[in-house]
Amino acid sequence: MLGAIHFGVLAACFVLFVPMAMAGWHLSRHKMLFFSGALFISLAVCVHLTPYFPSVSDIVASVSSVVVYDHRVSCINEVNQIVWDVKPRPRNNNSNNNGSSKLDYFEKNWDWVRSRKVLSCEFQKLDKFDVSELLNGSWIVIAGDSQARFVALSLLGLVLGSGSEAMGSVREELFKRHSDYSIMVKEIGMKVEFVWAPYEKDLDDLVVSYKKKNKFPDVVIMGSGLWHMLHVNNASDFGSQLKELRSHVELLVPVRTKGEEGGGGGVSGRSMHMFWIGMPVLINGMLNTDEKKEKMSDTVWHEYDRSLGESKILRQMGGPLVLLDVQSFTWNCGPQCTLDGMHYDPAVYDAAVHVMLNALLIESHQTL
Repeated sequence: MLGAIHFGVLAACFVLFVPMAMAGWHLSRHKMLFFSGALFISLAVCVHLTPYFPSVSDIVASVSSVVVYDHRVSCINEVNQIVWDVKPRPRNNNSNNNGSSKLDYFEKNWDWVRSRKVLSCEFQKLDKFDVSELLNGSWIVIAGDSQARFVALSLLGLVLGSGSEAMGSVREELFKRHSDYSIMVKEIGMKVEFVWAPYEKDLDDLVVSYKKKNKFPDVVIMGSGLWHMLHVNNASDFGSQLKELRSHVELLVPVRTKGEEGGGGGVSGRSMHMFWIGMPVLINGMLNTDEKKEKMSDTVWHEYDRSLGESKILRQMGGPLVLLDVQSFTWNCGPQCTLDGMHYDPAVYDAAVHVMLNALLIESHQTL
């Protein structure tokens, strides 16, 4: 359409201005004849171009859709932009005898940065009511290693209430070593599954199983890397496994192009939303075994991070998965937010959950 319009405008300019210039040259003494001819040619050009232009309403709708798309893409790119305020809590003389850990010595608060771009996106920390409304009737799968398990805990704490009696049972069941977990929140018809899948091949098998069964969750949150780093310790192999995973995810949820945004969901009209939990910053001196300190060095960590980027599995690299930037969160929260250099304060995973929920609002065209 745009090509036809451009061609039509070019032809119109040629038809309009060339004869007018020639007429002006030869009929400069006959102004009435000149302007009559110019008017005739202008009317002819307008009639000629009419078929190439859509209605005004179509133009407005087209421009609006482009603006909305660009705003959504911009906000997805900004959703991980958060800042931390970590400061010591007031301590009394009995603070060492009340069973508190080092994590309790610091107060940790976070929020989105106050830049113009981020403020325009109107990100928000959702409460239990908002989350229940957003995830009502959803099937949510969280798959991966211990980082994914903490994300599952934070999400359920937001839905059920972190201090509720139900969460006591959830913590006990969810943290059974290397096991899966499933819960149905009957009040809102939401099913949450945690799948222990510490290797990328485990995640790949999970994705393929959904395709084979033709049953697809509404939201999938996955992440891996730490187990591969410790037990395989080969960043190149890690990257290859991620590329294989990406190929199957793209079959499950095709990567949307600009023209496809807003026009239905994933496969067969479903709207399926997928997220990747980034690896945390590892503080080598705080790791609790010599094997971890040797195999999970800063150099190896950076090699794995580079392989993640090169796999192009993340949306920011042209892939299908929206990043939950735990790397950034842990770096900015700092060593005050971890006991073992690998697993971090619940506030970090709470931030990841809120980032996911805000991205989900953008992706699903919803407001609260």
